[in-house]
Amino acid sequence: MKLRQPTDFLILEALKETGRNVAPNLASHTGKSRKNINTRLPVLEDYGLVRKVGPADRSGLYEVTPLGKTALIHQDEYDEVDDFEERIQEASPATDGGTPVTAMARGEETEE
Repeated sequence: MKLRQPTDFLILEALKETGRNVAPNLASHTGKSRKNINTRLPVLEDYGLVRKVGPADRSGLYEVTPLGKTALIHQDEYDEVDDFEERIQEASPATDGGTPVTAMARGEETEE
């Protein structure tokens, strides 16, 4: 996983803050060009950090994934670890609809 700093983390942060969004809005929110955003979104999708959501296949509407949120949490470690992808995979809790599976197994309620 090779991320461009700060652009990729700015995109993830913008999606976390604003929810589902499209490239023109993300460009405005991040201060990066629309072309740059349009180039990076498919890369981030390939890494599993964002996903394209409907209603139409070509809508260009994206949202941050749980793995993308984990990447934001560990952003400061990006340059410090040999394999950032492995680091965030290890740190990302297994989820079922946003609820950690271990908490569900114990019957615990979780807060979003």
